Amino acid sequence: MKRDLPKTYDPSSVEKRIYEKWESDGCFRGIRDPEKKPYTISMPPPNVTGQLHMGHAVDNTLQDILIRFKRMQGYAALWVPGTDHAAIATEAKIVEAMRQEGLTKADLGRDKFMERAWEWKEKFGNRIVKQLRTLGSSCDWEREHFTMDEQCSKAVLEVFVNLYEQKLIYRGNRMVNWCPKCQTSISDAEVEYEEQNGHFWHILYQVKETGEFLEIATTRPETMLGDTAVAINSEDERYKHLHGCHVILPLINKEIPIVCDEHADMEKGTGVVKITPAHDPNDFEVGLRHSLPVVRCFTYDGHMTGEADVKEYRELVESGKAADDEPEVLDCGKYAGMTTAEARKAVLADLEALGILKETEDLKHDVGTCYRCHTTIEPMVSKQWFVRMKTLAEPAIKAAEVGDIKFVPERFTKTYLNWMRNTRDWCISRQLWWGHRIPAWYCADCGETNVAKEAPCKCAKCGGTNLSQDPDTLDTWFSSALWPFSILGWPDKDSEDYKFFYPTSTLVTGYDIIGFWVSRMIFSGLAYTGKLPFDTVVIHGIVRDSQGRKMSKSLGNGIDPLEVIDQYGADALRFMLVQGSSPGNDMRYSEEKIVAMRNFTNKIWNASRFLLMNMSIEKVELPKELELEDKWILSKLNSLIKDVTYNMESFDTGVAAQKIYDFIWSSFCDWYIELAKIRLNGEDEQKKNNVQNVLCYVLTDILKLLHPFMPFITEEIYQALPHDSGYLMMQSWPEYSESLSFPEDEAKMEKTMETIKAVRECRAELKVPNSRKANVTIVTAVPDMYDAAKSFLVRMASASEVEVITEENDSLTGMVSTATADAKIFLPLKELVDTDSEKARINKELEKAYKEMEFVNSKLNNESFMSKAPEKVVASVRENEAKTKALIEKLQEMLASLG
Repeated sequence: MKRDLPKTYDPSSVEKRIYEKWESDGCFRGIRDPEKKPYTISMPPPNVTGQLHMGHAVDNTLQDILIRFKRMQGYAALWVPGTDHAAIATEAKIVEAMRQEGLTKADLGRDKFMERAWEWKEKFGNRIVKQLRTLGSSCDWEREHFTMDEQCSKAVLEVFVNLYEQKLIYRGNRMVNWCPKCQTSISDAEVEYEEQNGHFWHILYQVKETGEFLEIATTRPETMLGDTAVAINSEDERYKHLHGCHVILPLINKEIPIVCDEHADMEKGTGVVKITPAHDPNDFEVGLRHSLPVVRCFTYDGHMTGEADVKEYRELVESGKAADDEPEVLDCGKYAGMTTAEARKAVLADLEALGILKETEDLKHDVGTCYRCHTTIEPMVSKQWFVRMKTLAEPAIKAAEVGDIKFVPERFTKTYLNWMRNTRDWCISRQLWWGHRIPAWYCADCGETNVAKEAPCKCAKCGGTNLSQDPDTLDTWFSSALWPFSILGWPDKDSEDYKFFYPTSTLVTGYDIIGFWVSRMIFSGLAYTGKLPFDTVVIHGIVRDSQGRKMSKSLGNGIDPLEVIDQYGADALRFMLVQGSSPGNDMRYSEEKIVAMRNFTNKIWNASRFLLMNMSIEKVELPKELELEDKWILSKLNSLIKDVTYNMESFDTGVAAQKIYDFIWSSFCDWYIELAKIRLNGEDEQKKNNVQNVLCYVLTDILKLLHPFMPFITEEIYQALPHDSGYLMMQSWPEYSESLSFPEDEAKMEKTMETIKAVRECRAELKVPNSRKANVTIVTAVPDMYDAAKSFLVRMASASEVEVITEENDSLTGMVSTATADAKIFLPLKELVDTDSEKARINKELEKAYKEMEFVNSKLNNESFMSKAPEKVVASVRENEAKTKALIEKLQEMLASLG
């Protein structure tokens, strides 16, 4: 039903109302329709601890653009939302709340703690999904999932047990990232690197066999107590005489071997490196290659090991419960019980006293810290659960190599392949309570590990009932790796959603988690479902501040998207995040850009109001007789539809947005509406009716093209226009039509527009007010192309009369002229300006231009400048010369025309 629009557009009064109507009327539901092709997106699940930030805003805006586009194209479109349990972050928040009450996890016990955690999740965990609604996210909220809900948990158990039975999951002592404060291993993605001031300490190790000293540099001297070798490169001529020799480890006078290994870089430092397999990931790999002992000298809470730790280790060994790869534990003697920071000072003091601390070198280096508590991460050998990656990675690597999965932009395929080809076994256990508990039960009678989907009543090996479940939980990424298929019903392969909507279609995500999440979803999909989880990965960059800096709490430069939406509206924010952006590249937020987008919404709103105020039609139908300007705008619109559709299908949403913006602002608002006013204000009712139909037809298609980007304002305007029924978001996407392509008429109109712009520019240079009209003479070899220009020049270029001729004549003498590609346009200068004052103005401009030319020539004639200046600088000066010369010629011509 047709209705008027308010004078001004107020997003706050529109967006919430429209969204609630869309949702209540089921517009977001993904319907399994066998007559349609499915298009599925699984939302990268934000943390339940999260609050909407600019990263979420750009990620979900891009997904919403794609899902709205595909929905309008006629696909059975489904966007599945959900949240991640975010084990470390959530547990940290709950523990902190308990601490303020004077409680610890131990005080509550595991069951009571989990009750409290679920209560916290129900109270605070849905905040971000509510915030996503303010952005306009058209998800199927009825299908919302949580990584610890019953369905996702079922998938986790299925995968863990199957991998264990295939011997692709194992438990062992391996190198992990360890947070001494959180008391858990953490993933690489949860390590944040901070640039810190540090040192290289150069320490002398004496060779047992020769008595000489080897210089070794380290940033962590406290780890030397756990050294089990030093390494040299077998090709290093400096140390060939030391092959098979040993060094005496300082401070504890322990003999350790010199090994030959490629890890020792001949080009770096002295080419000799200390090997501490228990506390450095590279050293751990060296240790494996040379069967070196693994000696732990740190406790898991960040102290140096001592007698009690050694006793505990020995009891474990003697009981037969120690694994073959259990690391030895060192009694650090006088350093035992010190924090690692305290031990560093003490070790350095002792080395200096012994005269073997040769040098201290300052440096800045990146130090890994826990993303949650910011404690320095300790690489530690720890008993954890791991997934063997080699077998799982191979099919996932091949899928990208043969093009079965595509990254947009393509350069990120290399990032993905580099990660997959160099992946190590994946540590999947965490020393937390909140999360999926590892489904492994240990028999106290025989030591058997029982892995099952449900708690066993007795040990599968000895029949004993003295079973205890592993206290650890699974890495959050383990469950999120299953996300694209677990949310659709897998492992129930008969699930209707799974059969219809899987594999999903497009994943939209940032480049920073290609390795941590994207790669794991790909290998998981292939390994567990036999299918890739999606066919295309669209990568976006991050939103930086106006200075190009990453937004962070420490810099205080973060922008809250909810505050932006409150002030400018969701449509303005969405369009700002997309317009002109390109896949994979970072973008900048600026107040100027968001204001410009707000102005764009006002431009659309005002143009729509103008149309409605001048509209009397109840149904839109293109007239059979079209004027030149009608054919022009329809042909331009037709080309726009073709281009935008191609860009959208190529995931160039930023390019599509820019084309729509340019068309609306310039072609439709600045030109066609102004041209249409001639007929709207005329007396011919049929012409009025015709132009109303064209205006409404074009505006309706504009709204459809713009809708995925600006869903709220387009829906609000659409409901005020004549239409059959329903919501704009459920209408069909416009399609290119040969019948609406008018290339010749489009070209003719473009020439007319060039003429209008040329006259306008000429009048502006002469500072002639619009109210002062004058005759316009057009000289052209193609007069037919300019016949239609007459009425438009009168309306849009302040012309009183327009004459089109084929040759110049004496009557044009004394007129000022301007030109287009096919015509020369003359205006009677004496009728437009005060001759004397205009001469004075031009002479003043000429004087300024002559001075500029003199300055330019002084540079171009300076041999020193021309030989020494950078090529770009010289090119800029030459460009300035050409511009100044053209200006002088133009001013001289104008002066001559004044007589």
